[in-house]
Amino acid sequence: MLLLVYWILVLVMLVGVIGAVVPGIPGLGLIAIAIAIWGILTGFAGLGFPFTVALVALVLSTLIDFLATYWGARKAGASRWGIIGALIGLFLGVFGLLPALPIGGPLLGILVGPLLGAFIGEFLYRRNALLAIKAAFGILVGNLVGVLVHLMLAIATLIIFLVTTLPTLSTLG
Repeated sequence: MLLLVYWILVLVMLVGVIGAVVPGIPGLGLIAIAIAIWGILTGFAGLGFPFTVALVALVLSTLIDFLATYWGARKAGASRWGIIGALIGLFLGVFGLLPALPIGGPLLGILVGPLLGAFIGEFLYRRNALLAIKAAFGILVGNLVGVLVHLMLAIATLIIFLVTTLPTLSTLG
């Protein structure tokens, strides 16, 4: 029975890896919760390192969201208006397209929303379309770098969990 729970939790973690890229799915939070559940069931035997990695990755992912957007905005010379526009665009893109396009809506929204939001915010502030386009693409690149780092953190956390726990599964029999 415990072996079945293990594989269900691994499936939950795989959903978390997908969630590192697709908005609306908790991602690293889901992975950390699955590791915590496994830890509760097994007395956290041998889970100190994987659980710590999951918690650190969860905290880092939050910081990365802000830093990646800020980095992309600064590299492209975006103003606060562009950054605020990107954040509003991200929110509206993800949640606005979710009902209209439940399959690809949030993924499309995470790409198009910040781009359009940054462009609109920057254009309203500077009244220069070329500067607004440059800022919008800089913010988009920053967001994409953030998503890529989220994905790498999620995969690394899952791999560390598997490498640590798979050798112990034979004792569950």
